[in-house]
Amino acid sequence: MVRSADQGTMQRTETSSLPPHPTLSRYYGNDSARQRFVSGLFDSTASHYEFVEKILSFGSGAWYRRKAMEDAGLKKGMRVLDLATGTGGVARGAESIVGPSGTVVGLDASLGMLREWRGLSSSRRIQGLGDRLPVREGSFDFITVGYALRHFGDLQATFAELFRILRPQGTLLILEITPPRRGIAHQMLRLYMKHLIPFVTRVATRSQDVGTLMKYYWDTTDTCLAPAGILSALERAGFQRAERKVTFGIFSDYVARRL
Repeated sequence: MVRSADQGTMQRTETSSLPPHPTLSRYYGNDSARQRFVSGLFDSTASHYEFVEKILSFGSGAWYRRKAMEDAGLKKGMRVLDLATGTGGVARGAESIVGPSGTVVGLDASLGMLREWRGLSSSRRIQGLGDRLPVREGSFDFITVGYALRHFGDLQATFAELFRILRPQGTLLILEITPPRRGIAHQMLRLYMKHLIPFVTRVATRSQDVGTLMKYYWDTTDTCLAPAGILSALERAGFQRAERKVTFGIFSDYVARRL
């Protein structure tokens, strides 16, 4: 299943670059330093990530992820890639659905995160970037991207790669947080995610990097490409029947198929 990154770039659709958000120069100076900053930040906070995720989701993350995967059509025996797998939260849910007859592979740019994988019995880990996936064409029935769309450098290249490695009739599921664009709901979510969560997690973990991670999490969420742009980019990459479901006004489930 693994192959060189050079082979993958040969299959990539020729199209213009599509960053997920504007350059956030206060964190990494310029775009050429973005990937190094992001990987370093996740490496340094990997040991705390499970704790942070539970606080951020009020402990409901595992239930929600599993339901979203089942609703999108994940079934027993399927081959799954969890892109930007982190410490394996989505991969654990996928493994519980596909069972021993299925396969789950987690891929992440952060080696620190991959080292923190927990509770995964048969899944495989790969280090790599979303726009240069070290995976053969048509390798998976189902691909998940859990709350990480904002961390890729080029969404159009990443979507083209995901289309390439997905089998015909396969499904892509992207989970994201989409803040209300204005009003009191936006201000309340901003207060929670940019100020309260960074403070609580920084104090609890005694890690300044964790506080930075959570502030960065909000800033990328708040400035991320609008849902219409994400759906359009999926279609340009070749996906069909791309759609978005919204839960509780902020959780976006994007589902797209390779027909």
